[in-house]
Amino acid sequence: MAFEFTDVNFQEKALDGGVSVVDFWAEWCGPCRMIAPIIEELAHDYDGKVTVGKLNVDHNPEVSMKYGIRSIPTILIFKDGQQVEKIVGVTTKQNLSSKIEGHLS
Repeated sequence: MAFEFTDVNFQEKALDGGVSVVDFWAEWCGPCRMIAPIIEELAHDYDGKVTVGKLNVDHNPEVSMKYGIRSIPTILIFKDGQQVEKIVGVTTKQNLSSKIEGHLS
């Protein structure tokens, strides 16, 4: 199951080492619902290797503002605390997996 990022746990869970994938979403967002199953699959596929999760922009405005999230879904990939990828809009599992794999070595 995808991890639930919040304003409170974001630093520890997304930025403190390793690779993490953060899906910025909201309940009212149709395209966000389209990508949700892909995020769940990635969380399962990369369990133990990558922290894959979601951050609800309506409930967590601090992180959303910090990273300039203006359109959702937006997926950010972090490696060792640094943002290394930004994908705005609906994308494929293959595209996301490819980007994740590029940061695992």
